[in-house]
Amino acid sequence: MCDSRKSEVVAMTDKKTIKELLKTSMDGTINAQQVTAAGLHRSVLQELVDNGELYRFGRGLYVRSNAWEDDLYLLQRKYGRGIYSHDTALYLLGYSDRTPIQYTMTFPKGYNSPSLKQENILIKRVVPENYSLGVIEINSPCGNPLRIYDLERTLCDILRGSGSDIQIITGAMKRYAASKEKDIHKLLQYADQLRVKSKVLRYMEVLL
Repeated sequence: MCDSRKSEVVAMTDKKTIKELLKTSMDGTINAQQVTAAGLHRSVLQELVDNGELYRFGRGLYVRSNAWEDDLYLLQRKYGRGIYSHDTALYLLGYSDRTPIQYTMTFPKGYNSPSLKQENILIKRVVPENYSLGVIEINSPCGNPLRIYDLERTLCDILRGSGSDIQIITGAMKRYAASKEKDIHKLLQYADQLRVKSKVLRYMEVLL
């Protein structure tokens, strides 16, 4: 068999293997590390992109073209250190009816990715000791797992930062105060650590 024919056979085999990997992927994605670990050539990924079978979502991350695109999930796959927070978390938790125009993600101080600036993301940074405070996992509207901050942490975040609409803040605080599932002890613990206890107390004194 001539060299060119051998190359064609190898490429076809690699494509078949990648398609098998995609079949076992619950979210329709595959990354370059998986391809390398399977002993395949990464160039095959580009061929599948050129053929329209995959599209490149970010560096090293590829999505099946016929997969239902879940931007929230894919962004977090791309930026694994990012946690959905502030107005985005409030929306995902059902405490805001306003669909975010721009997703908000919180990263630990010191983390930087050059491509972050190219994304439609509002970036927040926190000191390491506050980064993991209140992280939970929920399902996206498409059913994929997302890491976000819980409600008490999110309420503290929108009070301590800038950029959140006062109507959104007031509406969320009113709903929380009226909720049977509120955890005032946790809220005040978080507020103390995040240095917004006086702001939280002012709202709670009026609403409770």
